[in-house]
Amino acid sequence: MAIDDSHVTIHMVASLDGFIARRDGSVDWLETADEFAGGDSVDPGFVEAFLETIDCYVMGSRTYETALRFEAVGGGVVAAECLRLGLADEIRYAMLPILVGEGIPFFGKLDTDVALHLADVKAFKSGTVELRYEVRGRRG
Repeated sequence: MAIDDSHVTIHMVASLDGFIARRDGSVDWLETADEFAGGDSVDPGFVEAFLETIDCYVMGSRTYETALRFEAVGGGVVAAECLRLGLADEIRYAMLPILVGEGIPFFGKLDTDVALHLADVKAFKSGTVELRYEVRGRRG
């Protein structure tokens, strides 16, 4: 794949209040008992189709270690750095129906605003909502 053909997507699962893990790194809240009857199912075919869109998957080391035990994706520090360097083309933010109050934020510290455009919204039977944003550019 040529560099000009690359498309970088930041994909993260987080609580509604924006945390990817508790302060101690635990993600015990990822499983939810909520149900939204009008939502899409996340079945093996859905996951397979999503994975087919990926050429390269990059994640932070703590997320990788967690992913060895779970089917989690992410890396708040890596995501922020991709945005800071202008490398990201889109953000897919899957929000779980839970508030955890404090923890590790979705993004590490950004040094400037990043303008986004809402491109798609999808609701799932689990009560999770995925927002897909196109990165418009940096402001600051």
